Amino acid sequence: MSDQHQQHGATSFETLAIHAGQEADAATGAVVPPIYQVSTYKQDGVGGLRGGYEYSRSANPTRTALEENLAALEGGRRGLAFASGLAAEDCLLRTLLGPGDHVVIPNDAYGGTFRLFAKVVERWGVEWSVADSSDPAAVRAALTPRTKVVWVETPSNPLLGVTDIAAVAEVARGAGARLVVDNTFASPYLQQPLALGADVVVHSTTKYMGGHSDVVGGALVVNDDALGEELAFHQNAMGAIAGPFDAWLVLRGIKTLAVRMDRHTANAERVAEMLTAHPKVTRVLYPGLPDHPGHETAAKQMRGFGGMVSFRVAGGEQAAVDVCDRARLFTLGESLGGVESLIEHPGRMTHASAAGSALEVPSDLVRLSVGIEAVDDLLADLAQALG
Repeated sequence: MSDQHQQHGATSFETLAIHAGQEADAATGAVVPPIYQVSTYKQDGVGGLRGGYEYSRSANPTRTALEENLAALEGGRRGLAFASGLAAEDCLLRTLLGPGDHVVIPNDAYGGTFRLFAKVVERWGVEWSVADSSDPAAVRAALTPRTKVVWVETPSNPLLGVTDIAAVAEVARGAGARLVVDNTFASPYLQQPLALGADVVVHSTTKYMGGHSDVVGGALVVNDDALGEELAFHQNAMGAIAGPFDAWLVLRGIKTLAVRMDRHTANAERVAEMLTAHPKVTRVLYPGLPDHPGHETAAKQMRGFGGMVSFRVAGGEQAAVDVCDRARLFTLGESLGGVESLIEHPGRMTHASAAGSALEVPSDLVRLSVGIEAVDDLLADLAQALG
């Protein structure tokens, strides 16, 4: 963890979210880190860097503040902020993998992650195979002598599957592979994978961390100093860094992450209950429901069950599309994790790239990002959309 947040003597999440990496500006006393919209820095003699800054691709004070904050929230030693979640994933994969290496990916994953493996990384000689990560035995069976990475999303996108992080970490360690956990759906407020044995945590900070649908960003957090240095080298060499204003926006969002996630979760629980009782809904996918196959695992490793709910609609694909089209308060759109509620059809939108693969999603599936509006208004909108 960074020295800065240790100076506060704080360990509680809510306090760290507001104070870690957020020292008052030395020059003015400003309580919010300034936006250092700068590309280069005056050096104190040749090779004499003031504060370690020389060029903003390599380091920028606003980005440093975010990176220290991210590390603190995930209980890690090193955080790195990127231009997008996929930029973070790309840097991670090119750091950890080489031609001939193998990765196990989950059978339910974000379509962009699948596209990165299937259409980009595979071209460079990296092989991958698919396993049901909710079953540690299935992950073990998918391992090969060349497996370097086991990739997990929990809860997963868009089927809300739950993986026992500690159990899969043990499987990965036994094979000498690193466990990567995409923690975007849960956020570090609800789940901290490093404490459960993960080697790397991935975030799209666009989502719950930013929280206001006004920034695109990504992050990696690790506990291993050597791996952190390798990632930082590649981050600088490849250059897909978070800009200072984007870093500032994510920092601003993180300050209210805890209170927002509490409301997202409370609203999502009510939405899931309502959908479960609706005659036109054939199945509700939400880890907070007692009949969800991952409910007990989620209850064990998460503080709450999150704000994402998916459901399947009677009548098939067209009926699901119609529900999306009829929604009014739920905005039809991709992405998730903002204060406003969103609705989408994964098969035609976020997960279209997985069509025809082992990761193809059901055509009658609707995904909700439940916002922090008045829950009764959300329930009324869903009721009219379902008809």
